[in-house]
Amino acid sequence: ALHASQTKIAVAANFTAPAKDIAFAFQAATGHEAVLSFGASGQFYTQISQGAPFDVLLSADDSRPKKLAQDGLALKDTQFTYAIGKLVLWSKNADLVKDEQSLKSAAFTKLAIANPASAPYGVAALETLKNLGLGETLAPKLVQGNSIAQTFEFIDSGNAELGFIAVSQLSGNTAGSRWLVPQELYSPIKQDAILLNSGAQNPAAVAFLLFLKGAEAQNIIRKYGYETTL
Repeated sequence: ALHASQTKIAVAANFTAPAKDIAFAFQAATGHEAVLSFGASGQFYTQISQGAPFDVLLSADDSRPKKLAQDGLALKDTQFTYAIGKLVLWSKNADLVKDEQSLKSAAFTKLAIANPASAPYGVAALETLKNLGLGETLAPKLVQGNSIAQTFEFIDSGNAELGFIAVSQLSGNTAGSRWLVPQELYSPIKQDAILLNSGAQNPAAVAFLLFLKGAEAQNIIRKYGYETTL
């Protein structure tokens, strides 16, 4: 703790709750402080490309960390999958969502998804609709959140009757109705971490990634409904 320092972590919005728990455990274990910023992975990619002073990216996909490494903005050998996300269809209405038939009946006016241009969970939502043969039918009913966090707010506030969000966002929340989307309906949501150039000489940033791979952090990740490969 005598040599404790601070590291700035860019965190995909779906990972908000577990990241807070991990940051707390990390500081208790190492003395280092992880300062967290939450948003859409695509927006973070843009910000980092423009010089935003983050040390670590916890993305909601594996493609943006890889591209940052290709762009010379991150260390290629530090990339790893810290979590595999799961998609859920959720409504605050206890009777609205049962299974895929809830989508096929189209007994709603607005279906919320995250913006697929910036949020991988939005891509997964569109893949699901396409694989169910509902892509064109439901396109007029889609409303997009800038991130998966805003998508949750659309549903939670009633501005959309239902929508696709991350399973982790419903941790401890039993309200409403939900359908866990079968994983064969969308590509695996591999969420990768990477050390950015600005964090290469920061001992707290290096220590955070090491902690993220460890048993304590991995147990927290699984507690929130993610799968892990470590």
